[in-house]
Amino acid sequence: MAKSALRDKDKKVLVLIVEGYVRGGRPVSSGAVAQTGKFSGSPATIRNIMAKLEEHGYLSQPHTSAGRVPTDKGLRYYVDSLLAEKNYGPDDFSHIWDGFMPRTSDLDSLLMQASRCLADYSDNMGFVISPHVSRVQLEHVRFIRISSQRIMAILVTPFQMVLTETLETKLSPPQSDLDGASQYVNQNFRGRTLVFVRDALLQELPKYRLRYEDVIAKLTDLVKAVINGEEAENRIFIQGSAKLLGKTEMFDMGKLRSLFQSFEEKAGLAKLLADFISLDRVKVLIGAEVNFPNVQDCSLVLSHYGTNRQVLGSLGVIGPKRIPYARIIPLVDRVAKQLSEAITISGREVSL
Repeated sequence: MAKSALRDKDKKVLVLIVEGYVRGGRPVSSGAVAQTGKFSGSPATIRNIMAKLEEHGYLSQPHTSAGRVPTDKGLRYYVDSLLAEKNYGPDDFSHIWDGFMPRTSDLDSLLMQASRCLADYSDNMGFVISPHVSRVQLEHVRFIRISSQRIMAILVTPFQMVLTETLETKLSPPQSDLDGASQYVNQNFRGRTLVFVRDALLQELPKYRLRYEDVIAKLTDLVKAVINGEEAENRIFIQGSAKLLGKTEMFDMGKLRSLFQSFEEKAGLAKLLADFISLDRVKVLIGAEVNFPNVQDCSLVLSHYGTNRQVLGSLGVIGPKRIPYARIIPLVDRVAKQLSEAITISGREVSL
């Protein structure tokens, strides 16, 4: 019984079992499916369908119960159906931004509010990953010497968001050299990212070895220092950890504490999500699909925020596998859209 080979009646029973399990957290019996009034077959017919779904890996049967629970494969079928048909119910979250629209020019505060919004409205853990300065297209950049070993990079994006990064470096160029470096980047690399600038400078260095080797080498080292300093620590905003710790019936607490420790290290979560950041709207990862230690009992619902041309970062919700997907998918979608809108308002300046 491949996914495409499921009959309409099979799909209906599977959806009803998933919905019943998500709602109640207990195995769902044929009688419970019949009592929903949403399936016209007899309990015997339902039992036969459930047996076939179990045989093909969509359901499993706990030893102590006559009912069934969905496997990861069953949950995946249900979630894919929601995403494909956009059949996850009305958007009940159009109002959440009313009290959330930022009154500050601080991007960190905005991203923290977004993660708190995700946590509060999902009753699970919300997270937002900050943009990488080095991977944002630049309209204008300036390097400012703060002290002998500290330099601030200020980057203005094409949509007028201002990002700053302070780095420790062994370089100690005078401000005049930094002004020259800023001017060179602005004249030659408008609309590019600092990663592109670094790679281009490394290619240019051999061409100007005799006349400009020192200048190009210093500028290359400066851009590399910005990138290395900025990417050494992933900025991740997490809210709602206590909400998961309160769901003791859904998790192995030892694994959950280990998971939080991994998230506190933050680099692991950012690396996990890097492969899933795309221009797609919403992605859902279930159990072992997450491919991260101690999350076999979890699901992630995630999306991206940014502009029409560029993804800036990702956000989402982490919770148990039986989270209410039909509610949380549109929540994540809504917050992603409105965060994108908030940080790309023309003329708005937000500092990182």
